[in-house]
Amino acid sequence: MQTKVSTKGQVVLPQRIRRRLDLQVGDILDANVTGESIVLTPRRLRKGKARIVIDKITGFPVLEAAEGAPTLTSKDVAEMLSDFP
Repeated sequence: MQTKVSTKGQVVLPQRIRRRLDLQVGDILDANVTGESIVLTPRRLRKGKARIVIDKITGFPVLEAAEGAPTLTSKDVAEMLSDFP
C-alpha cells in the first residue's frame, strides 16, 4: 500500500489499515524513526464503551458498560439517549 505526504506534511492512512487497527478520528499515534522507517503506534487511550440496551428481564433501558469503560458524564448519557430508539 502506498500513500503520499501532503504539502502540510500530512499522511492519510489507508482505510484497510485503519479498520484493521480500529483507529478512530482523534486517536493518538506515537511516531518514531527506526532505521529508515517511520513507525506509527496507536496509544490505545480508548477504553471499553458504554451503551444503553433493553434489559431482557424487565424490558427497561439499562446502561451496559464494558470492562474499563470511562466514567460517563451527564452530557455523555444525554447524547446516548438522543440516539436511543
